Amino acid sequence: MIQDIYPHELHNEFLPNREAKAEDIVICAKGGSLMVSGEPGALRFPMRKELPEAMDCGYLFSMDEQGIYFATQEGMEPLPGFRYMTLRDIRWQLKGPLPSMYIAYTAWHLICWYRDNCFCGRCGHSTRPAEKERALVCPSCGNTIYPRIIPAVIVGVIHGDEILMTKYANRDIPFYALVAGFTEIGETLEECVAREVMEETGLRVKNIRYYKSQPWGSVQDLLMGFYCDVEGDPAIRIDKSELKEGVWVKREDIKGQLDDWSLTHHMMMVFKEGREPR
Repeated sequence: MIQDIYPHELHNEFLPNREAKAEDIVICAKGGSLMVSGEPGALRFPMRKELPEAMDCGYLFSMDEQGIYFATQEGMEPLPGFRYMTLRDIRWQLKGPLPSMYIAYTAWHLICWYRDNCFCGRCGHSTRPAEKERALVCPSCGNTIYPRIIPAVIVGVIHGDEILMTKYANRDIPFYALVAGFTEIGETLEECVAREVMEETGLRVKNIRYYKSQPWGSVQDLLMGFYCDVEGDPAIRIDKSELKEGVWVKREDIKGQLDDWSLTHHMMMVFKEGREPR
């Protein structure tokens, strides 16, 4: 999965006074895109020494010993040999290496948070970075804003030797996924699993068991994977506003997705190999 970068390690400690070195990476954003260069398998971000000396950079985290920063002023013209690309295009066209993809997704998560909270949602005053923790503080009313992390579930629904595979409505994605959805206020993760499966496919489920989690920074999610079993009638009745297809697929017929970076693909392959928790 995208976070499985061993022997590399991401360090997310809050170090507000760390200054960028010449070889450190700076993530430059423009709208919904990041400045990148490279060919497939050789994704690269600009280093501090390649950017204007006067550019302000904010520290995000480190990959091993290399600092990862972001350009606090967005929208600069791309450097020679670089271009702006969305995360989706970076994923499918440049295709790694994996540590660089993890940098891109995690940096995007934080950049969006800084961008979306430059003003206080309580009183409208400009916010400023907190001094002792990763947060934004309103100097007018004292409101403290922490990075947004959205809990969501990925669900492998099992019926005997088959798993439920779906395709989203209104999305141009050729491969299958699993049932997924966001957790509501006052709802447990297990209740979310049962509700999302019922709403999207009309199926009741039992034996809900947690499997694994994954940060997915492109949409600020923390994904939590569950497997469960159908209870009663296995007939699928899809919600066409959510899904355009829902089918039962036998283990041996599972093809998975185009890369192995997502929790969805990982859970499909675990079921294919018969290794899912019982």
